Amino acid sequence: MTLRIYNTLSRALEPFVSLEPGHVRMYVCGMTVYDLCHLGHARAMVAFDVVQRWLKASGWRVTYVRNITDIDDKIIQRALKNGETIRGLTDRMITALHQDADALGIERPTHEPRAMDYVPQMLDLIGQLERQGLAYRVSAGGDVNYSVRKFPGYGKLSGKSLDELRAGERVAVLDGKQDPLDFVLWKSAKADEPAEAKWDGPYGLGRPGWHIECSAMSCALLGESFDIHGGGADLQFPHHENEIAQSEGAKFGTPQQGQAMARYWMHNGFVRVDNEKMSKSLGNFFTIREVLEKYDAQTVRFFILRAHYRSPLNYSDAHLDDARSALKRLYTALQATPPTPMVPQTVDWSEGHAARFKAAMDEDFGTPEAVAVLFDLASEVNKTGSARLAALLKALGGCLGLLQEDPAAFLQSGASATLDASAIESLIAQRAAAKGAKNYAEADRIRQELLAQGIVLKDSPAGTTWEVAA
Repeated sequence: MTLRIYNTLSRALEPFVSLEPGHVRMYVCGMTVYDLCHLGHARAMVAFDVVQRWLKASGWRVTYVRNITDIDDKIIQRALKNGETIRGLTDRMITALHQDADALGIERPTHEPRAMDYVPQMLDLIGQLERQGLAYRVSAGGDVNYSVRKFPGYGKLSGKSLDELRAGERVAVLDGKQDPLDFVLWKSAKADEPAEAKWDGPYGLGRPGWHIECSAMSCALLGESFDIHGGGADLQFPHHENEIAQSEGAKFGTPQQGQAMARYWMHNGFVRVDNEKMSKSLGNFFTIREVLEKYDAQTVRFFILRAHYRSPLNYSDAHLDDARSALKRLYTALQATPPTPMVPQTVDWSEGHAARFKAAMDEDFGTPEAVAVLFDLASEVNKTGSARLAALLKALGGCLGLLQEDPAAFLQSGASATLDASAIESLIAQRAAAKGAKNYAEADRIRQELLAQGIVLKDSPAGTTWEVAA
């Protein structure tokens, strides 16, 4: 079965064909680093981490670029408020971003460009747009704007006409714009902005607009045309629409057949809380760190992957508790039947479970169906005690970044701080001694004492193991 991807641009599932045989070039819009990442950011990072993992598992070489916006109005305002430099703030937030992403098992992208390092390329791109007649300088103030109505393809990603976009515009109307839909490419410097937020160039002191950043960085690292462009659904308009206008307009002036900036556009759905999008502007967000204080990282990742990347994801403690319980069933199967040998497995994709898993992932990265295959496989492992099937379960889980922890360590994680592993093992030994002395009342008392503290005992011919209650 050929991989099919839902292309936002065509609003249809399309067979995936890379521009260069055997090589996929993918760009995903990353974070604006003025604060800690929240669960909505985690959703995007996990979604495209799985995309690149599956592409690699399918035999492609992947060049994955995820940018960092480190110059922006919010960043400047936060740095001034904190009394720190922009670089100091952004370096600190990038370190935190990496810590959070690493905790969630998100592989680092091939390239992680910072916008500040690509200002010369942005200025060059603005110059190209000027020469194409798509950019104009504002006489008062020194800004440079993009003339939206001069680019015939504008609106093709959002699927709306210019008049429809004008009626529901989300872009502030600023003095000097020829049209309310026009957007800024270069912002003239303000007197009260720090020196590190100002660059000199053909338009005077200033800094780039937000949209031009991604056009410049994607072109510099992936070329004028590449395979996949991804990001959150909120970026479809105006950010991604503006990227297309900039990138295609700079090179071609007007849209050319077969010369698209990106061939496939992918957008992940929102994380929602009480039926509202999770966002910092609404104040209803939970940082990744806050969530990881209550739930282990594997559970959070599993919670995200149980929903299709394009679907809304409803956040609640109840949903995360359920995800933890479900994930424990998979790890319990691996604990009962350890895979042998304990090395990464080469998957035989013709095997029944593997073939079903592959079919699910090849249909627009269908993780819910792929996860269902993992549970079917775990049931077979429990029934048969097959180490071969257990190895397959672990290998398929690895395609999603799951099931790579030691099963006992996972099942025992989250134990009460007042009862450490050695204390639990001591009570288990006391219980075994009580059973050996036929003092079953004492053995039951110890079991109930542990259960009251969230520890579940499991007896088997091989002995007694324990795990944290769901």
